[in-house]
Amino acid sequence: MANWTSKFRQIMKYLKETENPKVTVDVVIFTIEGAVLKILLVKRGLEPFKGAWALPGGFVKKGENLAEAAARELKEETGVYGAYLEQLYTFGAPSRDPRGRVITVAYFALMHRKKFKIEASSDASEANLFSVSSLPKLAFDHEDILEYALMRIRNKIQYTNAVWSILPENFTLGEIQNVYEIIWGRKTDKRNFRKKILSLGLLKPAGKMKKGFRQRPAKLYAFKTKKYVELKRFF
Repeated sequence: MANWTSKFRQIMKYLKETENPKVTVDVVIFTIEGAVLKILLVKRGLEPFKGAWALPGGFVKKGENLAEAAARELKEETGVYGAYLEQLYTFGAPSRDPRGRVITVAYFALMHRKKFKIEASSDASEANLFSVSSLPKLAFDHEDILEYALMRIRNKIQYTNAVWSILPENFTLGEIQNVYEIIWGRKTDKRNFRKKILSLGLLKPAGKMKKGFRQRPAKLYAFKTKKYVELKRFF
């Protein structure tokens, strides 16, 4: 009897010291519009932080895996779908959500602007793009999530072919250089960049030329594959 009582006390002590947190997902979608790196945000229609801007996201439903929840929340709140989402990081500070202990798993992606249309729905009253250099105050710890995502994407495009997802099907070397520079937030040497990007073996001639009113026709390229390719860091 004494042994059972001791075990019961241990169990009760354990239950008091542990929590049953809820799980959410948040999605960081980067795109380029008007030569500016932008992030997709929603204006919250519900408390907490009603009226504040936040990353698209929400609670994981019963029987739903994390990736499915991220894709569903993105579509429900913004109308955006079809993005390749990659898991970013798990954020679990005890005080990050005023509703209680909530752990969020963040996802991120690059997406070409013409591949999606923004339509606010679900519990978001509004959805819009904001420059990463000029953001409104964000709800929860979403500023920390965004900062981490920006650091990750700037590094990721230096050792993978992930940049294909933010480019059109065919592009010039000048256009792909602009994309790298916009994401990095700095300029690169034109000749050095072109030499390195072509040496990676990622691109193939598209067999077309881009003609402009003032510039000479420029050769168009395409990615050989849109499957994930990991490289040695090249910049």
